[in-house]
Formats: sequence, structure tokens, C-alpha cells
Amino acid sequence: MIIKGSIWKFGDNIDTDVIIPARYLNTSDAEELASHCMEDYDREFIKKMKQGDIIVAGENFGCGSSREHAPLAIKTAGISCVIAKSFARIFYRNAINIGLPIFESAETFEQSKQGDILEVDSEVGVIKNFSNNKEFQINPLPDFIRSIISAGGLVEYTKKEVRRRK
Repeated sequence: MIIKGSIWKFGDNIDTDVIIPARYLNTSDAEELASHCMEDYDREFIKKMKQGDIIVAGENFGCGSSREHAPLAIKTAGISCVIAKSFARIFYRNAINIGLPIFESAETFEQSKQGDILEVDSEVGVIKNFSNNKEFQINPLPDFIRSIISAGGLVEYTKKEVRRRK
């Protein structure tokens, strides 16, 4: 899986209430959630970002409540992946469950800036920053996680596997 896009850079400890404010949790409609993605951090984020853009963040991205609404809002908004120094454990799992690719890379955060163009090769484990000609090694995603993401999330992956085994 090759992912390419422009960076939106966020700091440390971006919690799920910032990703999708609690006042919008009275719906499970993915499009409605996406329309409010990151608005408490940057009110214009949804208007300015483009389909396929990449979030790059500091430590502990996705901390706070264990709601799946947060990665769902990010994915439905059109963000192609999230790269962070580290992730809250439950956010990491929820992201995989809904099919949002996520990668840990402190170097990418430290050596990239907003607007840089990145390319992520999840199979080989390389992030290339075309804006500053730097390359960063990451742990490649295991085959089963790439399969879950490619299927669109754990539910779709499970349905596909059940059909395949029949």
C-alpha cells in the first residue's frame, strides 16, 4: 500500500475530544462526524484539507475516550493515514478496526513541517518526504493488518473471510 499526501501537523496529546468534539457524538453518521473533524484544534481544518492528506502528530495521539468516532471522523474526512510519535493504545486498535492506516515515526514528526509532501510505503516500511528529500524507516504493517485496512476495516475483513471459507 502506497499512500501519498500533504501534511497537516498537530502537536502532542491530541485527544479524541479534539479529534471529534463530544457535542457531536449524538450521531453515528460518519459524514456528519467528518464534517467536525479537528474543529476544536483548527476550525477551518475540514475546509482547507484535501482528500488524501496526511496527519502528522506528536506523542500520544488519540488519547482520552475510547470512542471509535475519532478514527472514523478522520478516515471519512478523507485523511489517508496518521503518522505520530506514538498513539494511545485504544485509538491505535480502533483505527485498525475501522481501516485507517496509522504509523509511528518520531523522525517524521521532528523532520517534517505542515504542507510537506509524504509518501508512505506500508509494505516496505519507508516514509519519504519529497519536500526535504528525507527518508524515514518505520515498521512495516504486518500482512494481517494490511488485509484488515485493505478490506475497509475489521467488520468487512471478517465478512470477506467468512465468505472465503464457505
